[in-house]
Amino acid sequence: MSDHRPGRPVIAVVAAGGALGAVARYALTAAWPAIWTTVAVNVIGCLAIGVLLARIADRPGVSPLLRPFLATGVLGGFTTFSAFTVQTLDLADRPPAAAAYVLATVGGSVGAAWLGARLGRRRAGSA
Repeated sequence: MSDHRPGRPVIAVVAAGGALGAVARYALTAAWPAIWTTVAVNVIGCLAIGVLLARIADRPGVSPLLRPFLATGVLGGFTTFSAFTVQTLDLADRPPAAAAYVLATVGGSVGAAWLGARLGRRRAGSA
């Protein structure tokens, strides 16, 4: 079995990126304290990760620290499944609103990641 543990540089960039992403999410939810801000954060984060992964996947010359910094760190800290779960439970007494919230978050996030990957590949092909 291989010993595949991240080194200190990877841990450092993930931590730094996570701090940046979490602060950005906090700022948005403080500015717009509505439940739909979480939907927007998750959908925007999924769009960004789709673009990011399409743009840097197997690209020569890209630092091996870029993906963990941006994908795991920044976007992992920015998006939030825990808030999604709590807010879904808060809507449990209003099933239509809960269903709309779940569908908007999941459908929007998956759709945004797909769109981001397509946009990233198209842009990478034209670069």
